[in-house]
Amino acid sequence: MNLNRSNSFQLDWIAVIIFTALVVFGYFNILSASNTGEFTSYIDTTKPYGKQLLFIMGSLILIATILSVEAKFYERFASILYIGSILSLIGLFIAGKQINGATSWYDFGGITLQPSEFAKFATALALAKFISDLQTNIKNPLDQFKAGVLVALPAVLILFQNDAGSTIVFGSLFFVFYREGISQYYLFFAVFLTILGISTLKFSAIITNVAIASLLIFYQLFLKRKKRKFKVTVIAFICSITLSFGIQWAYNEVLQKHQQDRIGLWLRLEKDPVKLESMKRNISYNLNESEKAIRSGGVFGKGFMEGTRTKGKFVPEQHTDYIFSTVGEEWGFFGSSVLVILFVSLILRIIYLAEQHKSQFSRIYGYGVASILFAHFLINIGMVMGLIPTIGIPLPFFSYGGSGLWAFTILVFIFLKLDSNRLNVW
Repeated sequence: MNLNRSNSFQLDWIAVIIFTALVVFGYFNILSASNTGEFTSYIDTTKPYGKQLLFIMGSLILIATILSVEAKFYERFASILYIGSILSLIGLFIAGKQINGATSWYDFGGITLQPSEFAKFATALALAKFISDLQTNIKNPLDQFKAGVLVALPAVLILFQNDAGSTIVFGSLFFVFYREGISQYYLFFAVFLTILGISTLKFSAIITNVAIASLLIFYQLFLKRKKRKFKVTVIAFICSITLSFGIQWAYNEVLQKHQQDRIGLWLRLEKDPVKLESMKRNISYNLNESEKAIRSGGVFGKGFMEGTRTKGKFVPEQHTDYIFSTVGEEWGFFGSSVLVILFVSLILRIIYLAEQHKSQFSRIYGYGVASILFAHFLINIGMVMGLIPTIGIPLPFFSYGGSGLWAFTILVFIFLKLDSNRLNVW
C-alpha cells in the first residue's frame, strides 16, 4: 500500500457530499423503520439501526483504505479481484447459508456477508480492464463475446443461487458496451426482446407472432424497396417465433411459482377475481402495504418517526428492500423527490467525471459504477411503487445491511480514487 497524500485531497467533493447525504438520510430511515417501542440509544446493536451505524463506521475504514492504495492497483489487480469474486460465488454452493430461499450468504459466527454484492464492483473492474486492453477491439464480435462472458459468469452463478434480482443488475453493464461503441443493433434487439417478452406473456406466443407476421408482411409488400432482403425478413420471423416460444417455456418451466405470481400480478395475467384477491393478500402483501404507506405520506409526510404504518410494522422487513416506503410516508412527496434528485445527481456526476478521463480504464469503470447504481435505484423504487415486478434488490446506501453498504462504498470510492488521479499520465 502506498499512501498518496497529495492526491487524497483531489477527491470530487460534490460526489462525496452526495454520498454522505444518502448514507445519513438512509440511516435515519432505517432508524425509524426498525425502531420498536421506545427509542433508547443510537448504538443499540440489538437493533438494525445500531448495527447499521457499525456498518457505516466500517465503510469509513474501507474509504480510508481505498484512498490510501495507489490508483494503479485497481487496474493491475482487476483480474485477481474478479477471480476472487467468482471463487467466493462458487463457494456458496458448498458453504453458503440460505436466507429467504436464496443461498447467497456466508455466515461467520453470526456475521453474514453476501458475495454477490461485492462481485458487482469486481466485474466492473474486470470489464474495464478487458475492454481497455490494447489487444481488445470491442467492435470485434469475438471480443464482444469474451466481454459478455465476463459479465455473464457471475450473473449465472448468482441466478443458480436463486437471487434473480442481483442477476438482473449485471445486465445494466450493457450501457458500458454501448458507450464504448458496439452496434446500435444490440440496443434495438434488447428493446425488441423486452417488448416481445411482455407481449408473449400477456397475449400468448401465438397471438404475438401473428401480429409480428402481419407487420412483416406489410413491410415486405408496401415499405421495403429491396426485394433481395426477403430472406432477412424470413429469418427475423423465425427468430421471433423461437424467442417468443422460448420465453413462454422459460416462464412456465424455469421460473419458480412465486416468481411467476409476481410477474403475473404485474402484467395482470390472472383473470379469476377470487384467486387474484388471494394472490394480493399473500404474494403482493408487502407491495400493497408499501403503496398504502407511500400514499399516506402526502406532500410533506407525517414527520420523522411519526409514520403510523411504519410504526405499526405493516410492511414486513421495511428497513431492507422496502425502505423507500418509509421515505414516502414520513417525508412525503417532497422527501421522496429529494431522494430521487440525490441519486440522479450522483449518477450524472459520475458519468460527467468519467467523460473527463483520458484513461479508458477509468472511464469504462465509471460507466460501470453509474450503470450499477442506476439499475439498483430504478428497480428498487419501481418495485416498491408497483411499477415493475417485485424483485429482492436493495436501495444503495439506504437499505439495511453491511454487505450492500460496503460493496456500494467500495464501488463508488474506487472510482473517486481513480478520478483523483485523472490528471496523472498512467
